[in-house]
Amino acid sequence: MSRHRIGFWYRFAAVLAKPPLVVLFKRDWRGMEHIPADGGFITAVNHNSYLDPLSYAHYQYNTGRVPRFLAKAGLFKGSFVGAILRGTGQIPVYRESADAATAFRAAVDAINNGECVAFYPEGTLTRDPDMWPMEGKTGAARVALLTRAPVIPVAQWGANEAMPPYAKEKKLRLFPRKTLRVLAGPPVDLSAYHGQEPTAEVLREVTEVIMRAITELLAELRGEPAPAEPYNLKKARATAAARRAANASGKSPSGNAPSEEENDK
Repeated sequence: MSRHRIGFWYRFAAVLAKPPLVVLFKRDWRGMEHIPADGGFITAVNHNSYLDPLSYAHYQYNTGRVPRFLAKAGLFKGSFVGAILRGTGQIPVYRESADAATAFRAAVDAINNGECVAFYPEGTLTRDPDMWPMEGKTGAARVALLTRAPVIPVAQWGANEAMPPYAKEKKLRLFPRKTLRVLAGPPVDLSAYHGQEPTAEVLREVTEVIMRAITELLAELRGEPAPAEPYNLKKARATAAARRAANASGKSPSGNAPSEEENDK
C-alpha cells in the first residue's frame, strides 16, 4: 500500500499518536528495507507490552505500508478507540464464537487485496519470565499457507521497559527516557510447506519456523542469547496448578511427601 492510500483515519491516528511518541521516546529502527514496497504481506510480531502496538505501528507507518491488526472484537464497540479501529480498517476477532473464523477470512481478503496484516502469533502478552516470545498460535501460519504471501518477522523491545506487562499499576515509566527498538527481518522461507495440506502438524511446524525467526531477531536486539526452547504457557500453568495442589495436600508434585529440600524453599 503506497503512502497516498493510507487514508484519513490512519493519518488522523498518526497525528494523535506520533508527537508524544517522538517526544517521550528515543527510537532504534532497523530492517525497514525488508518491508515490501508492493503487494500483500504478513508481519509477525512479538508482544511484550500494552504499549508495543503503538511502537510497532509508528515504525511501520513510516515505511508507507500501514498494518491492519487483528484485535479483540470488544474494542470496536462504540468508543473513540473503536471509531479509530473501524476507520483504520483493523480486523475484529470474535473469540470462542461461530464468527471466530471471520477474522482469518478478512485477513486473507486484505492480503489478496495488496494490504499488510499484522499478527501477534503468541495471541497475548508474553508470560515468559524473561520476556522472550512464547510458543505461537497457528493463525498466522494458516493465513500464510492460504495466501503464500511473504511473512516478515518483526521483533521489538523497549516498550516493555516503559510499560511492563502484568504490572500491578498500568502506568508509563518514562524516565529515564526509553528507546523503542524495532527490527524487521527478511521474509521467512516457507516454500517447503507450500502445497502441503494444512494439517495441525504442518501448521505447528510453520508456526515454529515463524516464531524462531522472531526470537532470533529479538536476541539481536537484546544482545543476548535466546532460550533453547520457547516458553509453553499450557505446561507452565499445569505445573503451577500441580504445585498448588501439592502444597494444599502437603505433598510434592510427584505425589510423594515433600523432601527436606522442598520444605526449605
